[in-house]
Amino acid sequence: MNRALQLLALVSIFAVASCEQAAVSRSRQPVLPATENVRDFGEYALHFNAVTTNQLTSAIARQYGIVRSNSHVLLNVSIIRKETGTLGRSVPGRVVVSAVNLAGQPKNLTVREIRENDAVYYISEMAIANEETLIFTIDVNLDEAAEPLSVRYQRQFYVD
Repeated sequence: MNRALQLLALVSIFAVASCEQAAVSRSRQPVLPATENVRDFGEYALHFNAVTTNQLTSAIARQYGIVRSNSHVLLNVSIIRKETGTLGRSVPGRVVVSAVNLAGQPKNLTVREIRENDAVYYISEMAIANEETLIFTIDVNLDEAAEPLSVRYQRQFYVD
């Protein structure tokens, strides 16, 4: 094997190991309970909440193409950069969300960015079963921050 191929193989091995290590590190993070919906990261705060979509008004659901139902959940995530003397400033980022139930079954979801005036937030919808508990993993990458912001959040939902 020539040197270029050896170097490429070595870089690939390190990249895979790094991704696996990051995934293991995230899985060891504590899972925040439903009563917590903000995680402080120093210069930034990550706000998150999951609710059944029947709690949305008809106008809001229609505006964003969201199905209103007690068997659908909406996850809302916003990134706030702290600024002294203010409530902070909403900033964009690359948001990746995954969710699994307690049996380890993944949920199918897609994150959408919503911009309204100065506000930027990210939403994702998914179907749920009665009494289903979901564990959300939220990873946010910011160009300004060296390390990704990551949080795990657990919430149980009731359909009936």
